Amino acid sequence: MTAIFVDGDACPVKAEIEKVATRHGLEVTIVSNGGLRPSANPLICHVMVPDGPDAADDWIAGHIGPKDIAVTADIPLASRCLEKGARVIGPNGKPFTDDNVGMALGMRELSRHLREVTGGQTHHAGFSKQDRSRFLGELENCIQALKRAG
Repeated sequence: MTAIFVDGDACPVKAEIEKVATRHGLEVTIVSNGGLRPSANPLICHVMVPDGPDAADDWIAGHIGPKDIAVTADIPLASRCLEKGARVIGPNGKPFTDDNVGMALGMRELSRHLREVTGGQTHHAGFSKQDRSRFLGELENCIQALKRAG
């Protein structure tokens, strides 16, 4: 059965995930190393991991499977989930795929290098209503595709 794993720290679409998952009867695991308010929904499980680099990522990558969906903006985590056969969606609704994750990793590394060389910051686009709408559509598409695949 499909499950949804959420990289919970700073995820702006947790409420949307809960609503869609409830409609489809899917379990959701929200993983974070910070204090999140637990949901009363029995389909929602909160896992709190210790502080530390990549603790939430490691937990998700260790538990996700081929028929699952990951929601994360973390590109290295997206790559690890794809390697496990999972589907991956960014909170902005853009899917990570085997075809685009390599480029995303490369751009992430380039941005890191530019920050180191210039001492400047890279720009992160804000989160918009269009991102939320695109996310809802893509999550629904992923769930339907997994149901069709059986």
